[in-house]
Amino acid sequence: MTPLEVIHTDKAPKAIGPYSQAIRVGGFIHTAGQVALDPVTGQLVEGGIEAQTRQVLQNLSHVLEAAGSSLRHVVKTTVFMKDIGEFAQMNTLYGEMFGEHKPARSTVQVAALPRGAAVEIECVAVVKE
Repeated sequence: MTPLEVIHTDKAPKAIGPYSQAIRVGGFIHTAGQVALDPVTGQLVEGGIEAQTRQVLQNLSHVLEAAGSSLRHVVKTTVFMKDIGEFAQMNTLYGEMFGEHKPARSTVQVAALPRGAAVEIECVAVVKE
């Protein structure tokens, strides 16, 4: 059986429950969902959906880097939004952060997210070769 490697970085928020920031197994990295917590203060960033989307993707980027990958190696994301009416704003920042790379994506509206966040994103990525 392929061993599971727990991934942790201080550049992203600490897990706020009994889970890991990410798990690397074989050539894949599976991240936990990230909300827009500032890794230094542990507080939700202010500024609405744009600021939260940027922070979420920065947090994911740091976790992926700690696992030997990057946003450019993401295969699939799942975006959870408190208000799908803010999709266009989230999508603009998402597109800026991923650039020309366009991983597969699912986006769903949910009733609530941890700490009152507006958006949470998880992903699956491959390890850089």
